[in-house]
Amino acid sequence: QVQLVESGGGLVQAGGSLRLSCAVSGRTSSANAMAWFRQAPGKERQFVAAISWSGGKTVYADSVKGRSTISRDNDKNTLYLQMDSLKLEDTAVYSCAGRPGNDVSTAHFLYTYWGQGTQVTVSS
Repeated sequence: QVQLVESGGGLVQAGGSLRLSCAVSGRTSSANAMAWFRQAPGKERQFVAAISWSGGKTVYADSVKGRSTISRDNDKNTLYLQMDSLKLEDTAVYSCAGRPGNDVSTAHFLYTYWGQGTQVTVSS
């Protein structure tokens, strides 16, 4: 059974920064692409960023492009999301997700491993 546990969320002022982490444990496939999604109250889950298993390919949503960096350390079984220049609209529960294979995807329904999420709240 694969377990994903997010951390690093919290309350931050607009313009500030946060680094989210996702610890992966349990048995996984040899190669897993991973991603971050977010969901605000009353809104649909939204893609944020994805990274291939090798780390050679990254994809970002337009809303966070240029402000966020997704990375991974496979030796430490950890996924990261560095978020800078945070905006009020970034407020949401952020969840990490994984799927077998190297290629990235922006579709949440293609991911089979999910964490519980960590709350990010951006204040003015």
